[in-house]
Parts: sequence; C-alpha cells; structure tokens
Amino acid sequence: MLILASASPRRRELLAQAGFEFEVRPAHVNEDVKLGEDAIAYVTRLAREKAQAVFDAMSAEGIDPDSHPFRKERAMDGAPSDGLVVLGADTTVEVDGQILAKPVDAADAARMLRLLSGRTHRVMTGVAVVTKGRAEVAAEVTGVRFVTLSDAEIEAYVATGEPMDKAGAYAIQGRAGRWIPRVEGCYFNVVGLPLALVTTILEFVQAATQRAG
Repeated sequence: MLILASASPRRRELLAQAGFEFEVRPAHVNEDVKLGEDAIAYVTRLAREKAQAVFDAMSAEGIDPDSHPFRKERAMDGAPSDGLVVLGADTTVEVDGQILAKPVDAADAARMLRLLSGRTHRVMTGVAVVTKGRAEVAAEVTGVRFVTLSDAEIEAYVATGEPMDKAGAYAIQGRAGRWIPRVEGCYFNVVGLPLALVTTILEFVQAATQRAG
C-alpha cells in the first residue's frame, strides 16, 4: 500500500503520471527551519518527518504495516506490492545560502522574486520512504536560471496569486515558466517531485523487502 504523505496537487499529479497507484494522506508537521540548518538537511528532515508521521498514524489506526495490500493493482513494475509504504517529500529554493520556503504574504513573494531575478538558484527536494523498520532518505538538486524581472512583472505575477503556496514564490509549470531559459537537472524536481529518484528508492525498498522475506 503506497501512501503519499502530501496534500500537494502537483506531487499527486506527478506520481500518477509516473504510473503509480497510491492513496493520499497529508502530513502535518512543523516546517520551521532549525537554527544552522542548511537547505539539504532541511528538506530531507521534513520529508522523513512527514513520512514517519503518516506511517505512525496509520499504524496506530490498526493498519498492519506488514500485510496491508494495495487496494488497486499496481500499475508499474517495481512499485511495492504489499505492506505499508509511505512516501514523503519537501521542496525548497536556495540562493546565497538562504532558504526560500513558501512566502508568508505578497510582499514576501515579491522579495523572493527579486532575489531570483537574473540569477541561477537551486531547487532541492528531499524524498523519504518509510516502511516498517526502514527509512530511506535522499535529495535531488536542480539549478534554475531566471531572466531579469522588472518590478512591474513581479507585481503582476504576485497579483495572480500563483506564487503564494510555492517554495521560492514561483511555479515553473505555471506563468513563471516564461522567465526560465535554462534548467540544469531534473525538471520534475522543480515542480515538486523528482520522479526518477522516487522510482529508484521505491524499487530499492521493494527489493530489500523481498530479500528480507
């Protein structure tokens, strides 16, 4: 039973696009950055905390983490076919060592976009897969180049509301895509879920489970 521990519609769409059958169970954890925590440590910690929180909650509800099957047939070879498997993810943007999470308001979104304007920044997604007695954690990093933005462009974009629930205050798959001439690495990572990395981890967990069984 594969569970996506995220309310993000973008992650849900990407995971379905990759052919996985899954259920959604959003996680609720504190997403504040810890003192001295860098971006990689931040996203991998949150990914694991989200996955673990959902795994623990479902186990407490009486769902057997060893034997509960998928409720639908798996649609892709390599996806775990039995047992409770929880996938957590968290994405952030980093520039000059500064973590840009989701903006708190319009002014904060404009501030972030000014920081990104005319520069290359890094997008990082932490991925965690939690099963009974095991947690696999990894991260994907992608470089994203922005053209130089005018104040008017930033103001108009913020007014659309699109930046408000996005790390770094933009959506590459949305209107901001017109300002991004180059991506170095995994595009899907910038959207919110690095599909190749996720598949690799799930296949590894599947193989490890079969060996243990």
